[in-house]
Amino acid sequence: MVFKRRRPKGWAETFSDMVYPRGGWRRAGTYVIHRVRRLPDAPHRIGRGVFAGVLISFTPLFGFHFLGAAAIAWVICGNILAALLATFIGNPVTMPLIAYGSVELGHFLLGSESVLTFQEIADAFGGATGEVWRNLRAAFTADIAHWENLGLFFRAIFVPYMTGGLILGTIAGVIGHYLTLPVVGAYKARRARKLQERMMKLRGAAAEAEAAAEAAGGGGAQGAAAPGVDERGEPG
Repeated sequence: MVFKRRRPKGWAETFSDMVYPRGGWRRAGTYVIHRVRRLPDAPHRIGRGVFAGVLISFTPLFGFHFLGAAAIAWVICGNILAALLATFIGNPVTMPLIAYGSVELGHFLLGSESVLTFQEIADAFGGATGEVWRNLRAAFTADIAHWENLGLFFRAIFVPYMTGGLILGTIAGVIGHYLTLPVVGAYKARRARKLQERMMKLRGAAAEAEAAAEAAGGGGAQGAAAPGVDERGEPG
């Protein structure tokens, strides 16, 4: 392949790029915006896809954001690739704000109190994941499954996170949708205009070439008749 890497990426390099892209998050964000606006689809479908990707990124369904974004985009007739690209909004830079804001809003709406920091929320998710795997392993061993900690995690973090995240994600998704429409529309209009100008230039060049060919053909015909006439204008 022409653009194949000379040295394949290792696991450490791949993980490092996920945590902090080589060109920085600003460059990565610019790349995502360019990719979204160049998608070959109607602006309203791309906007719906962006809404789906942003919405799912505000939920605590970590590991299922891609599947959730694709499913929501499919249901609302949005562009699935745009939905997948829009999940970029949930990156290591924005995730602390998303998680903390969602949990706090969820507790406020549910009428409960929260004194959790983002680090405590992240640690709780890590502990819950480990607890799930231990309980699944216990089903095939002599170990005893314990669900008390998972129940506490579900009530104290997951439900508030989901409640607040759906509201904040809906708001952010709607904003993303309406910001996407003019950007994609302007890009497609500019691209169509450039394509039309290019076609006009090609047609003009073709017309000039055809006129030149006709002129050359006419001159050749007159030149062929000239040898049959002498200097006095009489036929030879």
